[in-house]
Amino acid sequence: MGCKKESAGEKALTDNGNRIVETGELAAIDSRAFVLQRYGRYWYQMKIIGLLKHGSKVSAGDSIIQLDPTEIKKYIIDREGELETQIAALEKLKVDQSNRRNDLESNLKSETASFNLRKLEMESSRFESVRIRKIKELEFEQAKIGFAKVQRQLNLNKIKENSDLKIQKIRISRLKDEIKSAYDILPQLTIRTPIDGIFQVGINQRTGQMLKVGDEIYVGNNMGNVPALKWMKVNTTISENDFMKIAVGQKVTVRLDALPKVEFKGEIMYVGKLCRLKENKSKQKVFDVEVKILTSDERLKPGMTVSCEYLLK
Repeated sequence: MGCKKESAGEKALTDNGNRIVETGELAAIDSRAFVLQRYGRYWYQMKIIGLLKHGSKVSAGDSIIQLDPTEIKKYIIDREGELETQIAALEKLKVDQSNRRNDLESNLKSETASFNLRKLEMESSRFESVRIRKIKELEFEQAKIGFAKVQRQLNLNKIKENSDLKIQKIRISRLKDEIKSAYDILPQLTIRTPIDGIFQVGINQRTGQMLKVGDEIYVGNNMGNVPALKWMKVNTTISENDFMKIAVGQKVTVRLDALPKVEFKGEIMYVGKLCRLKENKSKQKVFDVEVKILTSDERLKPGMTVSCEYLLK
């Protein structure tokens, strides 16, 4: 039994009540959106310098969007210059530390010699008068203090050397990591599609027009989409009054408005859990439904209007 044709958005029932017809719109089951991400710590705004034509057919791996690498390349040059400076500073630090260490070791040798001499003089003064022995003991104590002081300086200098070297090496390591991260970003600025399909250019949120070469975009902006055209679905609805009459897996006949006599077999793949107004100013309430078309056909394109005939049991 044929179905009565309805205007877009309206429902029709056949005379026997075994069928429900709703309008819907085709969409790709597998569709990839390309949203600008934040690159590194600094780049949240990018300029488009290359953009594939809207509606172009693409294959997996094809380049679809090119972002401007100028700022990142400038950052790399600046960081590489800073890295050279810090590497030179590390070499200078090593030389300065070596010189300081040599001075302290020389002082230690001098203090060691003085300590040993004063010790020998003190031991030799045991046959001298009390006053001379006292002088030699005091001189020995001074030599011992000087010797201990230089030893402490050597120990503290070793700790300071290790700390300074560690800090400088951390600076260098951080710069190397930043440079590597920036280099890793460069190939990411060429946006490639992971699937076959049709490229759809995104909308510039400030102008409301399609993005074009030279536009500035920000993190979170959609740059474009690639729907895969092999397998399609219908985004449609069901009235709240008929909600209990359908279920996932139920068969559906789909017809294009452009080819009303051609039938495409489908089945319900999703039924929404929440009821909503069909339109902002409408009082009719509906549930969202997704219908999977079971055959692949080149005549089915995203955005085309269709009618879905739910086959009731």
